Amino acid sequence: MAKLSPIESEFATTEEAEAYDVWFRAKVQEALDEPGPGIPHDVVMAEMRALIESKKRDAADLGR
Repeated sequence: MAKLSPIESEFATTEEAEAYDVWFRAKVQEALDEPGPGIPHDVVMAEMRALIESKKRDAADLGR
């Protein structure tokens, strides 16, 4: 089990990094294999901007 430097990787060992890579690739393939229609990039970005702004407002409200 090779240890990794925190400068090189967010994982402690090469085994952890490889396991994450396998999991991540499986999730990407799962998403690519979905039969439904895709969501246009601009729609996703608009939704994410709205979510981020909502979270910023919520955080500001908590700081009062």
